Amino acid sequence: MHNSRVSIIILNWNGWKDTIECLESLYQINYSNFDVIVVDNDSHDESLEKIRNYASGNINIKSEFFEYNYSNKPIKILEYTRNEYENSKGEINFFKLPSKRLFLIKNDANYGFAEGNNIGIRYAFNDLNPNYILLLNNDTVVDKDFLEELVNIGEKNTDIGIIGPKIYYYDEQNTIWCVGGKIDWKFARGLHVGINEVDNGQYNEMREFDYVSGSALLIKREVVDGIGLLDKQFFLYFEESDWALRASQKEYRSVYAPEAKVWHKVSKSGGGLSKETGLYYITRNRWLFKKKWANSKDYSFFVIYQIISAIIIPSFLSIYYRNWKLFRVYYSGLKAGIFI
Repeated sequence: MHNSRVSIIILNWNGWKDTIECLESLYQINYSNFDVIVVDNDSHDESLEKIRNYASGNINIKSEFFEYNYSNKPIKILEYTRNEYENSKGEINFFKLPSKRLFLIKNDANYGFAEGNNIGIRYAFNDLNPNYILLLNNDTVVDKDFLEELVNIGEKNTDIGIIGPKIYYYDEQNTIWCVGGKIDWKFARGLHVGINEVDNGQYNEMREFDYVSGSALLIKREVVDGIGLLDKQFFLYFEESDWALRASQKEYRSVYAPEAKVWHKVSKSGGGLSKETGLYYITRNRWLFKKKWANSKDYSFFVIYQIISAIIIPSFLSIYYRNWKLFRVYYSGLKAGIFI
């Protein structure tokens, strides 16, 4: 068992049901030296109350992935507003805390995926002194050995900076959603390797990728110290690809750990493109990403492609998803991306 400390950061935004299932799976893993930081992005439902009730042992979690553990409750919660956490530096005495604890940061606004995670990372670096940061979506469930497997690869390879697990669909437990990602430079999109494939052992070896999914991503502290936090300008989408490219500039590789397993509640039909907020940021951030990283040839191709597809793409999405708001949202994202 490794002694490296891991700070696990989970964003919650009006999603307490998913969050407490994720938390219960985490508090049953076979790795002991970790802390969980839930960053609430200004939820307007019962999230804070429900997370507190879960930690007190008053909500019995039912899941196909584990049996609820009564014995590890209550979980001690340390709550902070954003202002309070920014002023708390090195004040935690771990010897006085129970082994089961949860840090809860209550934001005053929705800062998105990038800055929401940055808030958690800054808190971890200020107070918890981790060797690794794990970004984990609240709508995931983890295998008991997943963190041990991720850290194991990081400890054995000094040139590896970012490690991701094998991610399955939550509803199809042996069907892969992602083992890693490749960047399509001409069209400015991330391509998930292994998506919709039944796991027959075809990805049972560690592999290097352009990036790993931000839904479950372990990064070494030394890497973050060297490249900085997530770029908050992205807000949502492309931030993990940007992070991986910045790490590669410092000669850190991004790889996937085949024995680390996570299950993700992601739709097989649509994803971000079917939702107005998702479509806006995907459309906008493609331009931001291309301007930041693409060579002149790929950027020129992308501009021509965007001009040709300016009518086709929003029309197709609006018809396919039967939502004509997507037409307007696409052009809002396109305008924002061009002039960003």
